[in-house]
Amino acid sequence: MFITFEGVEGAGKTTQIRLLADRLRAGGHDVVVTREPGDGPLGPELRRLVLNPPGDAAIDDRTELLIMLADRSQHVTQIIAPALARGAVVICDRYADSSVAYQGYGRGLAIPTIESLNAFATQGLMPARTILLDLDVVAGLARQADRNRMEREATDFHQRIRNGFLTMARQDPERFVVIDASGTPNEVHARIWREIGTLDTP
Repeated sequence: MFITFEGVEGAGKTTQIRLLADRLRAGGHDVVVTREPGDGPLGPELRRLVLNPPGDAAIDDRTELLIMLADRSQHVTQIIAPALARGAVVICDRYADSSVAYQGYGRGLAIPTIESLNAFATQGLMPARTILLDLDVVAGLARQADRNRMEREATDFHQRIRNGFLTMARQDPERFVVIDASGTPNEVHARIWREIGTLDTP
């Protein structure tokens, strides 16, 4: 089973992914935890280029999207698809929806174009469930002490991203599960488990 986590900056994805993975492993599941951008042989360099470019260089919006797509293509081919093929539960921190939210709703690039490029980069592979951790953007950014290039963007940019994620969730309610990300980590995990714990994970 393929599960992705999405949300605004500071929503707590890293913590919640760890808690879910630990609980699934305790139940005997083979679990692979991964992230975008950044995993795979090319991932760390692509992540550095897009989030912390040399000399804080300006990156064109289309270039930003294409770097993310290059990372995603390698990620699917070398990590996600092989893990799913052996029957593992794959939990990914960000995936194709982030490109629609960040470069589409956030940057203003054409969403149909992004969706088409996503389909090419992922070979059509989409998650069975997407956990959207929803949180006020100001509260989320306040949690980020050392901000990367994305996190330093204006609040309006992050609000457009949040609105974009919520729009996608309304459009695809069978896949998206919207979780209130406020509260303690254990409270948020309990909300997630009420959804994921009932799934028929292999």
